[in-house]
Parts: sequence; structure tokens; C-alpha cells
Amino acid sequence: MTETRDDNVTWLTQEAYDRLKAELEHLTGPGRIEIADRIEAAREEGDLKENGGYHAAKEEQGKIEARIVQLQQILNNARVGDAPRSAGTVGPGMTVTIKFAGDDEEITFLLASREESGAPIDVYSPKSPLGHAINGKKVGETASYSLPNGKSTSVEIIDAVPYGAE
Repeated sequence: MTETRDDNVTWLTQEAYDRLKAELEHLTGPGRIEIADRIEAAREEGDLKENGGYHAAKEEQGKIEARIVQLQQILNNARVGDAPRSAGTVGPGMTVTIKFAGDDEEITFLLASREESGAPIDVYSPKSPLGHAINGKKVGETASYSLPNGKSTSVEIIDAVPYGAE
């Protein structure tokens, strides 16, 4: 069970893993060649100081390289399959229902890697402030975390069931 508490592990479905691996292969192969060709073509247009196409291509190249590093990190730390989980305890791969303190409205979401964004419900990362605060909590418990504005809020865990079992 200690793997579920490891902040470096990213649990992915086989579909998400395959999609990310294909994206990485494209970016490191044809993607790099394509952007290099665009930079070279723009470079041939002349003065680089006032060459918008050149600067745009170089900026895109930087974004591609950053995404390659991000994908490599995700895939190197990925575990394919379902995270160890049990109904009633919040963890990766769980559909979680919470209620904010002082609010009667319940919110339901999947606690999983953002790379699982193909899920039909909202996905919250276990590494987000809310995800980190509720990870490991049981139904009926409350958790507090800091909002971006510096204030603190708390949530009550209403339900936690394995994704797809709800």
C-alpha cells in the first residue's frame, strides 16, 4: 500500500499510457524533424531579428522539448493498471464525493493523474492541494487545505469508491 502514498508514482490506464507513449515517440521523431525544418525554412528568409516565423518556430520548439521532458518523467514513473484501493478510503483511481464546509452541495470527481483526462467526470490530481489533503482519508473524515488566496478550507469525505464501480 505504500506505493499509493508515493508522490512520484503516476497511475495510468493502459490506454493513457499508450497514448502518452505514442505522443512521446511522435515528438522525439517526426515532431523534432518537422520543427527543425520550419526553423531552417524561416532562417533562410533573412534577418532573424524581425523574422516572426523564426521566433514562433523557436518558441514552439521550446514547448515541444518541455513536453518531451514532461512525458519522459510521467512514463518513467508510471504504473500501468489500477492503483491499490479499497472502498471507503480516498486514493488514486477512486471516484470521490466531497462536501465543502458550510455548503450542502456535493462534488464528485475522479482522483487520478491529469493524463486520465479522457474520463467522463472531472479529474483532480492527487498532487493538487485538494487531492493531497484528502488522499488516504476515509468516508466521514474531514480534511483541510490552503486555497490559492492563502485562506484555508475544509471538506468532508462523503463517498469513495473504485472508479467504474459507482
